[in-house]
Amino acid sequence: MASSRLLLAVAVVAGCAVGLAGATDHIVGANRGWNPNINYTLWSGNQTFVVGDLISFRYQKGTHNVFEVNQTGYDNCTMAGVAGNWTSGKDFIPLREPGRHFFICGNGLCQAGMKVAVTVLPGAFEGTQMVPPPDSHSTASDAAAAGATCFAAAAWLTVAALAVAIAAVA
Repeated sequence: MASSRLLLAVAVVAGCAVGLAGATDHIVGANRGWNPNINYTLWSGNQTFVVGDLISFRYQKGTHNVFEVNQTGYDNCTMAGVAGNWTSGKDFIPLREPGRHFFICGNGLCQAGMKVAVTVLPGAFEGTQMVPPPDSHSTASDAAAAGATCFAAAAWLTVAALAVAIAAVA
């Protein structure tokens, strides 16, 4: 009887830890990448973005770039309200705040469809230090390390709390 409870407790705790393990990396345009003449509105409409996720832009370095702008900049393909810019060709951008986020190509190709708007939903740990402080030039390793550290800490705290609760009941 006690061993069945212990096995159940381990299964529940392991399931919770796996569920909290990491963020989703949304690759803009999927296998087509960040290029002109792609319907990014359709692509973003099929995604669910949550605080802590990453939005990744893949393109040929030197040919394109990514700017985060405000809605006016997005609507008019201008640099209005620039909040960040990336040029690596493999840009991993942490989504740190809920709300609408607007990204455009600043090399004159916004009018050719190189723009995407995403709606980011609050994360499960909103209000806690889930993601690092803003940095407009985050790298893939920065984002991955910060996300892994924050999610690992949250997962272990949840696992520990569950283990204590289950041990108290058993």
